[in-house]
Amino acid sequence: MRNTKGLEDVVLSRPAYFWWFLANVLAACFALISWALCLYVFGNPEVPRNYGLLKKLGRLPEHKRYTVLDAPNGDSLSPNELYGKYFGLDQEKRDKLNAHLLRNYMANFVKKPLLTYVKGDFQVMDVKKLDANSFLTQGIALRAQAMVKADDFTEAVGFPVVIDCLLPTSDSDALQRFSRGDLLELHKNPHCAAVIHVSKIVVEDEPALLLTVVPIAYGSYRIAKEKAFPIEPPSALNPAAGLPVWK
Repeated sequence: MRNTKGLEDVVLSRPAYFWWFLANVLAACFALISWALCLYVFGNPEVPRNYGLLKKLGRLPEHKRYTVLDAPNGDSLSPNELYGKYFGLDQEKRDKLNAHLLRNYMANFVKKPLLTYVKGDFQVMDVKKLDANSFLTQGIALRAQAMVKADDFTEAVGFPVVIDCLLPTSDSDALQRFSRGDLLELHKNPHCAAVIHVSKIVVEDEPALLLTVVPIAYGSYRIAKEKAFPIEPPSALNPAAGLPVWK
């Protein structure tokens, strides 16, 4: 009779170092996956799922309370310059840019080349209050169209650049201080209205550039005569709400 017991012992048995090697390989794979996942979550807080996870962990990015004196340097562009910089971007390039802009906003603008401030005159088209279902969960939003003069001897007319200016404030009366037709005069100093999202909109049957901007110089904020109120860094955001604010 053929003896198979010894053969089975040889096949089934493994040297101790085999299991040790296998356990270390699995542990290394788990460590690499965990490391890559952590880098992705912490490095991309603009993704709604990542933001929700960071919120549960108590590791949300904290917005720095800049003032006019220490706001980071960035280009300050007029409506004509903004139109030339952003309007020609196709959807794919805008999506990539918007991810970088939002991530840079959450990281307090560590990447200075991405920081662009808006300057110029804008006429208010609409006003709304922000709530828990908005990107900024507290404050107000102003939608306004750029008003541009062809030369020094003509009146300003509507230009195909529109901004959604999001103002993070707990002042309950701020919404009542703005009406359609009001003129906003934005400057780098003191407003520091930074671009955080780029899209397009149709205004009077014509395509126009739509920019979402947020002022990052906090404290007493004066955006028009007799219309000063406090703004403070948002304590939390709602990336799942998306931008722009007006859908």
